[in-house]
Amino acid sequence: MRWSDIDAYGHVNNSAMLRLLEEARIVGFWGPDPGERTADGGVPEPIIDGRPGSGTMTVIAGQRLEYLASIPYLRQPLDIQMWIGRLGGASIDVSYEVWSPVGQEPAELYTRATTALVMVDAATNRPRRLTDAERAACERYLEDPVQFSRP
Repeated sequence: MRWSDIDAYGHVNNSAMLRLLEEARIVGFWGPDPGERTADGGVPEPIIDGRPGSGTMTVIAGQRLEYLASIPYLRQPLDIQMWIGRLGGASIDVSYEVWSPVGQEPAELYTRATTALVMVDAATNRPRRLTDAERAACERYLEDPVQFSRP
């Protein structure tokens, strides 16, 4: 969290929340940087390689957020839990829950969200189907979609 994420009301601004979700999604799903290693020395496996030059773009088709509590400025990072809530032919829905920092008791759920991402071929700028490898990578993280309290 950055100081600039806080608005005049003293909590994380809604547009800042979209950026926080985007940053989590990129770290969680995009391919690793050249030379990047996991804690055990392995190479992180991408779910979707949407980095510039990869040939694939991920385009947001829709987003929904539900704010459950105001997020004050916190020095520790928020705990953003993500999973795939739906697999389509050319799209996925990413589900999120934004929690208070790990170790904070009691834990507080601040936000629920979902983002619909469409796979787009960078050369043609047209939607494309998920590859078998992408589908297999996504299936490891497939769970029930986020449940909003308001339909």
